[in-house]
Amino acid sequence: MNLKRLIRGPALWIVLGVAILWIAASTLLAPTVQRVDTSVGLELLADGKVDQALITDGEQRVDLTLTKDYVVGDENKGKSVEFYYVAPQGEAIVAAVADANPDGGFNSDVPKQSWWASLLSLLLPFIIILAIFWFLMSNMQGGGSKVMSFGKSKAKLVNKESPQVSFADVAGVDEAVEELVEIKEFLAEPAKFQAVGAKIPKGVLLYGQPGTGKTLLARAVAGEAGVPFYSISGSDFVEMFVGVGASRVRDLFEQAKQNAPAIIFIDEIDAVGRHRGAGMGGGHDEREQTLNQMLVEMDGFDANANVILIAATNRPDILDPALLRPGRFDRQVAVDPPDLKGRAQILTVHAKGKPMAPVVDLEAVARRTPGFTGADLANVLNEAALLTARTGGQLIGDHELDEAIDRVIAGPQKRTRIMKLAQQKITAYHEGGHAIVAAALRYTDPVTKVTILPRGRALGYTMVMPLEDKYSTTRNELLDTLAYSMGGRVAEELVFHDPTTGASNDIEKATETARTMVTQFGMSEKIGAIKLGQGSGEVFMGRDMGHGREYSETVAALVDVEVRRLIEAAHDEAWSILVEYREVLDDLVLQLLEHETLNQAELATIFAPIVKRDARDIWLSSEERAVSHRPPVLTADERATLNGNPPLPQDQAAAAKDEHPAAVIVEVPPGEFPGAGLQD
Repeated sequence: MNLKRLIRGPALWIVLGVAILWIAASTLLAPTVQRVDTSVGLELLADGKVDQALITDGEQRVDLTLTKDYVVGDENKGKSVEFYYVAPQGEAIVAAVADANPDGGFNSDVPKQSWWASLLSLLLPFIIILAIFWFLMSNMQGGGSKVMSFGKSKAKLVNKESPQVSFADVAGVDEAVEELVEIKEFLAEPAKFQAVGAKIPKGVLLYGQPGTGKTLLARAVAGEAGVPFYSISGSDFVEMFVGVGASRVRDLFEQAKQNAPAIIFIDEIDAVGRHRGAGMGGGHDEREQTLNQMLVEMDGFDANANVILIAATNRPDILDPALLRPGRFDRQVAVDPPDLKGRAQILTVHAKGKPMAPVVDLEAVARRTPGFTGADLANVLNEAALLTARTGGQLIGDHELDEAIDRVIAGPQKRTRIMKLAQQKITAYHEGGHAIVAAALRYTDPVTKVTILPRGRALGYTMVMPLEDKYSTTRNELLDTLAYSMGGRVAEELVFHDPTTGASNDIEKATETARTMVTQFGMSEKIGAIKLGQGSGEVFMGRDMGHGREYSETVAALVDVEVRRLIEAAHDEAWSILVEYREVLDDLVLQLLEHETLNQAELATIFAPIVKRDARDIWLSSEERAVSHRPPVLTADERATLNGNPPLPQDQAAAAKDEHPAAVIVEVPPGEFPGAGLQD
């Protein structure tokens, strides 16, 4: 019971009312007795003005009833007075009363405590202790009003009166929506599926990177299902008391079974579903007890119970295998970042209720935001609306959207940071080096923006954006990425002969890309098409701590040599491009110093003299070049036919034998190498 509930409840007002009545009664019904000094009381006794006297032992009080014709002081307070004495005066007071010998007599009294008062004084400490214990226990577990109720489930039952989210509010994840619509049909018409021998899935796991809409999908299911929907977070199961998590799991599933058909949604299930034995020393902790109980409950579902568990996580790789097997989570639905069409749909959903200018093209905004998740796109429109309100505008235009995209990618612009001309010149040549190298290479994406305005932690940045969604990356594209990553550092060396620390992030990204090419993508002949080492995304204290390097020192040294060879080749490639197009670089720098930011159309005019080059031979060793020039297994005509092109003439077919082999396609996990490149 929290303080607000205590104040608003009737108990406090009842106590206050009783206290007021008690004070009023004691004041009004109290006898009118005047208190006098001890000396005055003794004088009254000596003068014979006392009719009766009562000595109360223990309280050391003497009550006097005066004669009718005597008034004490200037005010008539009645015929009764009292005075107190100290213990050493006791014998003198008794003697004075005896000497006065009042006409009405005198007496002494020893007060005795009633039996109920004695009982109350004995039990009052225990009552206070029990009240404090009850108060603490009722507040320890989130404000529950019942003592020891922390073993009950904390799941929230979504009621029908709450604001609803439907599948119409979800865009960009059509496949996931189809899976969840089928779940709704399972609950609505189970007989249709059981008639053909189909079993209703017991669990659906939604996984994907943060911001892709997993929780939003669960809210849409709650709005569309029309059945009891219990929502709880994975962290709500585990408390400081042993066995609480397992007890809450049992209570949650019991509630769902009693109200079947029903849906249980557990957000961030990795909080309780992590791989067992992953703790320090592999011990059996409270979290594992909770997971064990969850596994038992999912297996204990009746085939016709019509209770479905939906869970969401962005770390499916760390979940326990027993949780992911068929029969528990029968379906695992990937919720990936949206493609171009999905981004346009998401922008349309979030643009509702916002005053967009007529010239705004949401599809163009979608093309400029590759790799953005639904949360990122919602943030873009929200930032654009905030910028519009900040400037006093009425409509959200392209300028606000462009600034919002930059804010989401690189952070807010630092308008108060004033750089000297020399620093601006270094930044302009650095960003110009990135842009010129990217524009001169065949396998890079278009350069869409270059700016020297500080934003976030960068003094400037070059934006390289793809024209369409990309789901894999070729080796040539990765090599060109290495080259334009080194373009900023090379420009500083070429112009100033004194590189700065501004290229540290470029070197870090290039080294990471080169090492990944060698150790994971098999893009080195000396290493071969093997994977070296374990992925760094799965770290388990106590399980993977003992894993050492799985390759020898000789191979490790060879990896370092190959990585350095790729970086040095990228450096040389960038150097040759910038030397060849030094005039274009100088022109770009002058434009940047004047305008600070150049868009794609302005850059296209500056890049007009640049001719795309294919310098793959620079990256190849003599052995690799010999391999690349080996005759292919297929003839030129067969290769052309396989690619959907007409057969080449005889002379062109002969020349085609000297071409380089087809680019190696690399399947890149989402987020590993995003389509949008940003070099600072």
